[in-house]
Amino acid sequence: MEALQFVFNPVKYVLAKAAGAVRPAAFTGALGLLAYGDVPEPELPDSDWVKIDTIMGGICGSDLSLITLEDSPSLSPLASFPFVIGHENVGIVREAGETAGDIRPGQRVVADPLLPCAVRGFGTPCKACRAGRPNRCLRFTAGSIAPGLLLGHCRDTGGSWGATYVAHRTQIIPVPDHVSNENALMTEPFGCALHAVQLAGPPGGGTALVIGGGVIGLSVIVALKIMAPDARVVALVRHRFQAEKAREYGADEVLMPRGGRLYETVAEALGAKLLKPVIGPPVLVGGADVVFESAGSPKALNDALRFAAPGGRVILLGLAALPRGIDWSFIWQKELHVQGVFASAPVDTPRGRIPAMQYAMDLMAQGKVDLSGMVTHRFPLRDYREGLATAMAKKKSGCLKAVFIPDTPVAREWADGRPRSRATVTEVTAAV
Repeated sequence: MEALQFVFNPVKYVLAKAAGAVRPAAFTGALGLLAYGDVPEPELPDSDWVKIDTIMGGICGSDLSLITLEDSPSLSPLASFPFVIGHENVGIVREAGETAGDIRPGQRVVADPLLPCAVRGFGTPCKACRAGRPNRCLRFTAGSIAPGLLLGHCRDTGGSWGATYVAHRTQIIPVPDHVSNENALMTEPFGCALHAVQLAGPPGGGTALVIGGGVIGLSVIVALKIMAPDARVVALVRHRFQAEKAREYGADEVLMPRGGRLYETVAEALGAKLLKPVIGPPVLVGGADVVFESAGSPKALNDALRFAAPGGRVILLGLAALPRGIDWSFIWQKELHVQGVFASAPVDTPRGRIPAMQYAMDLMAQGKVDLSGMVTHRFPLRDYREGLATAMAKKKSGCLKAVFIPDTPVAREWADGRPRSRATVTEVTAAV
């Protein structure tokens, strides 16, 4: 099958690191750790699994960090090489095992990418899974499949940057006919955002500052409108197209500072006082009740700590990898609560506690959320270099979410084959 793999090689890793620092295109060229071509299809590990033909696979910021070798090497034991990349997915079930429940061939689905205890064949869940935190599973390296945190990081499952992948029955979320492929693809990042807002403790009538106007930042804005309708949502973005989307998705105020006025602009919006230290950028007295860092840069992480109010929360979604130059003194001085976010987990909803991705799909099925407009670019998988370059050059390309489409009959038939939901993001309310 057609696929794009990540193939680890220590020599190439060193060479790609050096070359990529000078010329980023080196990461996707001959010196990089990517391999495009024909690879064997993944097999069903047992009868609880299903085989899925990819319609489209999304390019996530974490995928770009992987490709540009910004990921921490500490995470390498939690993957198995070589693996087909891609955890954002939507596809068609081709084959279902005998004990896969009511999942049927021909069904359009997305798969929750997490690979915790249930997926790995453990009848007795670990402490984290038993507590309803499968994203904190203690067995990501054990069980019936190779190590891997997620679909798209495990050599046994494949990923959505390949023509076919496999998933356990517990991962499967059916896609209603009226939900578009693009909207369905967004259930994974939107599920992450719902989970992040749940972890933060919705700020009620307080102020939430969202740093970053990419897919995750925009998804957090929508999640806040669903889960914390009384909160004031302030978005801090870099580009005009991001500002337009932030307003469209419900931000109460959008900041796009120019002329070196970042700290002044944020302070004014948050009603905070600016102090100038003897060395370094200004310090805020006051700030936001909760700050969501979704830009994924060391500077954004540094600023998030500065912009939080005393006793506030800083929620880290942006994967800053190995950040340098972070001033951690604000955690101490302001008594901040800093919370990392990985993937998603069950969240509280009007119908009880359910997986965040299922809640995301429910909202889409009810016409309350349509995030299909975030999918701005589509590429055949064979044009992966162009697709990755577009996703990396956001300012130039105006890219929010780029997707890969394999060259298969299923993908050609379905990629444009379902109507988009008529609901708009402006219809997002707290009525859910």
